[in-house]
Amino acid sequence: MKRVYLIGMPGSGKSVVGARLAVLLRLPFVDLDEEIEREAGMTVTQVFAEKGEAYFRELESRLLRSWAERPYAFVMATGGGAPCFHDGIDIINRSGASIFLDVPISALVARIAEEEHRPLIQGGDREEKLNALLQQRRPIYEKAQHTVVASGTPDDIAERILKWLESHPQG
Repeated sequence: MKRVYLIGMPGSGKSVVGARLAVLLRLPFVDLDEEIEREAGMTVTQVFAEKGEAYFRELESRLLRSWAERPYAFVMATGGGAPCFHDGIDIINRSGASIFLDVPISALVARIAEEEHRPLIQGGDREEKLNALLQQRRPIYEKAQHTVVASGTPDDIAERILKWLESHPQG
């Protein structure tokens, strides 16, 4: 078993589903945003505010590459933009199994309605911002090796991913 990367929009459940999938696979779980925060010594929101998106994307890419080169398996929840910048989706697909958690915009809006730590969708109409972001990112997300319509509980989604992984062994 190689590495498993969960990709998708902010609020799609990458972290929650990823943690459950890691337990099922008996693998370490990595949240790329938490790795960025640890490396930067500040929150993702602070990195965006103080250093800008370009700095954030460079750091995100460097950490994604670093994890992709490690000699062991893990489950990673990427940030929503990680596959979309600096050849992220190619790094992910070469390194392991990529799973796109596809969630309707209405569900994303409901999930993140009160959250303040999503720098790309702060202020204004969140649904409109999420729609624009998804239109931009969907072609890249669809390069994932598998797409899961992320409906149901996180445990259900993790089980469906596990079944797919079992039927598609990774080298």
